[in-house]
Amino acid sequence: QVQLVESGGGLVQAGDSLRLSCTASDRTFNITYMGWFRQAPGKEREFVAGLSRFVGSTVYEDSVKGRFTISRDHAKNQLYLEMNYLKPEDTATYYCAAGSASPWGPYDYWGQGTQVTVSS
Repeated sequence: QVQLVESGGGLVQAGDSLRLSCTASDRTFNITYMGWFRQAPGKEREFVAGLSRFVGSTVYEDSVKGRFTISRDHAKNQLYLEMNYLKPEDTATYYCAAGSASPWGPYDYWGQGTQVTVSS
């Protein structure tokens, strides 16, 4: 069982930056891909970014391309999401995910989420 714990959320203003972190438990030997998803109130959860743990290749949802960067520290079992030029529409609960299918998912393991609120 892989456990994921997100941190780094908060309240920021439009145009600000924020970095989310996700710490994975040690039992990640069967995890090939990790990603970030988000869910805004009243909306479905949506894909934000995905990454191959070993190769480091990345994919992004179109609305965050050029603003968000997903990265990992393989030795520390940590995943990051650097978010720049934040917009009010980025407000959501952000979830870290891990799995073995593809960088787009589906994912097998999920964190509890961290709230990001962007004020205008």
